[in-house]
Amino acid sequence: MSDSTIDQAEIDRFSALADEWWDPRGKFKPLHKFNPVRLGYIKEMVARHFGRDVDDSQALSGLRLLDIGCGGGLLSEPMARLGAEVVGADAAATNIEVARIHAERSGLEIDYRATTAEALADAGERFDVVLAMEIVEHVSDVDLFVSACAKMVKPGGLLLLATINRTPKAYLLAILGAEYVLGWLPKGTHQYEKLVRPSELEAAVEGSGLAVLETVGVVFDPLRDRWQRSADIDVNYMMLSGRSASD
Repeated sequence: MSDSTIDQAEIDRFSALADEWWDPRGKFKPLHKFNPVRLGYIKEMVARHFGRDVDDSQALSGLRLLDIGCGGGLLSEPMARLGAEVVGADAAATNIEVARIHAERSGLEIDYRATTAEALADAGERFDVVLAMEIVEHVSDVDLFVSACAKMVKPGGLLLLATINRTPKAYLLAILGAEYVLGWLPKGTHQYEKLVRPSELEAAVEGSGLAVLETVGVVFDPLRDRWQRSADIDVNYMMLSGRSASD
């Protein structure tokens, strides 16, 4: 039996919520609120790395990009609008159908596939940019998942990951606070033991042959009602890594 990072219970839970993906007031409202800070960071880092104008509406033109764990396409669609050739992949077929329908209605050409990181890597798929945002904490084997993602990064390419730290603060804010007190997320969305410390993720990334370029925190500002970048990585954080152009 081949190795797999798929956790079927996670797939079933998100499939049941797929019809909520594009409702900014629905169960995925937190992701809609989180999207601006993610999009801004991705665009800025990719533009800088590939020598593009960050203010160019087609800043990602000519780049092949993978959005693994794409869900309903909340990141895939903006990446396509920025000019990237996007492959959106998710193990939940229901999510992929939702994403396809929404992309068609939006007039966007996105290659959506109901598949896994391991299957894509084994098929020889390669990308200038691989996004694995808010997915690491939902896989069954972090090292195997990161290895598959890293394998798909072209020489000179980037891998961007976003996840939640495994700290008491994260338990209080991201699980008890967000799921049980504020109701931002359905109860059971995150399991504390599956959260990933930056040191663990960095070890997985570097063990897969990539270099970690930076790690940045993301915090919620209740006064401005928005997420923003921060030096605080105790709860949410994003990690930028890359493969040498000579590899």
